[in-house]
Amino acid sequence: MTHDHDLVLRPTAAQTEAALNPPAGRNGGDLVVETLQGLGATTVFGLPGQHALGMFDALRRSTLTYVGLRVENNAGFAADAYGRVTGEAAPLLLSTGPGALMSLAALQEAAAASSPVLAIGSQVPTAGLGGGRHGYLHELRDQQASFRDIVKSVHTVRTASQIPSAIAAAWKSALTAPHGPVWVEIPQDVLLAETALPVVTATDATPEEVVPRPELTAVAAHLLSTAERPVIIAGGGVVRADASGKLRALAEKIDAPVVTTFGGKGAFPWEHPLSLQSWLEDRHTTDFLESADVLLVVGSGLGELSSNYHTFAPRGRVIQIEADLGKLESNHAGLGIHADARLALSALLETVGDRRDPSAADAVREVLAAVRARIDSQELTLEQQVLVSVREALPDDSPSFWDMTILAYWAWSAFDARRPNTMHSAQGAGGLGYGFPAALGAAAADPTRPVLAVSGDGGAMYSIAELATARQYDLPVTWLIVDDGGYGILREYMTDAFGKATATELARPDFVALAQSFGVPATRTSPETLSEDLAEALSRPGPSVVVLPALLRMFAPTHL
Repeated sequence: MTHDHDLVLRPTAAQTEAALNPPAGRNGGDLVVETLQGLGATTVFGLPGQHALGMFDALRRSTLTYVGLRVENNAGFAADAYGRVTGEAAPLLLSTGPGALMSLAALQEAAAASSPVLAIGSQVPTAGLGGGRHGYLHELRDQQASFRDIVKSVHTVRTASQIPSAIAAAWKSALTAPHGPVWVEIPQDVLLAETALPVVTATDATPEEVVPRPELTAVAAHLLSTAERPVIIAGGGVVRADASGKLRALAEKIDAPVVTTFGGKGAFPWEHPLSLQSWLEDRHTTDFLESADVLLVVGSGLGELSSNYHTFAPRGRVIQIEADLGKLESNHAGLGIHADARLALSALLETVGDRRDPSAADAVREVLAAVRARIDSQELTLEQQVLVSVREALPDDSPSFWDMTILAYWAWSAFDARRPNTMHSAQGAGGLGYGFPAALGAAAADPTRPVLAVSGDGGAMYSIAELATARQYDLPVTWLIVDDGGYGILREYMTDAFGKATATELARPDFVALAQSFGVPATRTSPETLSEDLAEALSRPGPSVVVLPALLRMFAPTHL
C-alpha cells in the first residue's frame, strides 16, 4: 500500500545545502518575486509606492521584466491584456490605499472578461491592522473589502512564511476556469523584514480543470443530433479556452450556424458558410436565434450586450456550457453544463452524431443579407469606410484593443477579427481608458508584432500619461484616436433620450503635438488616407499615434 507521505519528494544534498545557507540580504519582497519566478512568471506590471518598496527593490535581484505604467488603473489594464493574449497569470504590483484603489476599475474589467490578473498589494504595517484608526499613511479600515466584490479570491499574508503559499494559491485561482483577477495583500513590515527562509524555487499551482458531467454531455449530444434547427452562440469562453478549433469542428459536424458574441470575436471564421458573424444588436439575428429549436450557448452568460439588451427570448431548448457557475442559467433556463468550453466541446464532438442540413448555409446568407440591407439603408458610408480602412491596415496576426467609443461599437458587430484572441475591448465592464494601456500590455507580451489601440478623444484623455510608458519601453503600439470633440456615444444617447446633450462636449489638446512632445511620432489623417497612414504607422518600430478628426454615428438600434 502506498501512503501519501511515501510520495513526498526528498531534497537532494545540493538542495538541502542551498536551503540551509540562503543568500544574505533578502526580505519579504524577495519571497514575492522568487515565488512569481517559481510559478513561471516572466513579466510584471505595476507602479511603486511607499509601502510596496520591498517588492520593487527585490525586482532588481530577480529575472522578472518590469513594465511600469503611470497610473495604477492603466497598469491593471496592461496586466489584463497580457493575461488575455498569453493565457498566463499577469502579476500586478500595487501599493496600499490610493494606489490599490486606483486599480479597481481595471480589475472589474478583468473580472468581467475573465482575465487572469494576479494583483499583489501592500498593506499598512501589521500593528495597524484590525480596523483601528492608527493614522498610518494610506490606511483603510478594511482594504480587502474594497476588492472582495470584484476579484475571484482574496489572499492575506501576515508573516513571511505565508507569502509563497498565498501567492501560489492566488495563481491557481486566477488560472482555474473561468480565469479572473485575484488579490493578495502583504503588510509593509513583512515585505521589508529580512528573512532567513530558503529561496523559493519551482512552485506547483496547477489549476483545476472544470470537466463536464458525462450524463449532461449525453443529453446535449442527443438534443443537437436530433435538432431540426440547431444554432450556436459562441462567447468569450471559447476564446479563453483556446477552443475555436473544437467549435468549428462541432458546427460543421451538425451543420449549425454560429454567431459570436462581442467577447467571442474570432472564435469562428468570419467568412465561413455557417458564420452569422457578430450582428447581435440586430433584430434579424435575434429573430433567427429565437427560432432555433436547440440553441447551444458556449462560454457566454447571455448578458445585456449578448442578448440584444435582454430582448432575446429563445423559444427552443437552450444548452449552456459555462465555466462561471454564477452565469449558468442566470438569464435563460436550460440544460446548464458547468465546464470549461474546450473540455465540453471535446466531449460533445466524441458523442454527437453527424447531422446534415444543406439549408443551413442558405439561412445564414438570408440573415446576413437582411442585416446588410438594414445598415445600408441608414446612410452610414463614412463609418463603414473607416472600419474597412482599419481592417485593411492591420496585419491579420496583430492584436487590437478598443476603448468604449463609437468605432469600437461598430467593430463589435462588423469587424472581422480574422484570428482568435486578437480583438479585445472593454465591453465586459464598460469603463473608459482601456484601449491604449491594454495595447501596451499586449506589446510587452510580444514586442515582435505591432499592436493597435483605438480610442475616442474622451477615452484617450484617460491614458495620455502612458505615452511616456510607450516611449520608455519602445513598445510597438499604434494608437488611433478618433477625435469628435467629446463623448460621442453619450452625445447620441442624450440627444435621443432628451433632445439635447449635456456635459458631453470637451476641450481637448492637439493630439499630434502632444504625442510628439513625448517623442512619439504622430500623424493627422483623414478617412481617405486612413488606411495608408495607419499601415505606415503600424509598420514602423516603436510607438506611434494617428489622429482621425471625424464625427461618426451609430447604426439604429433594434431593441427599443
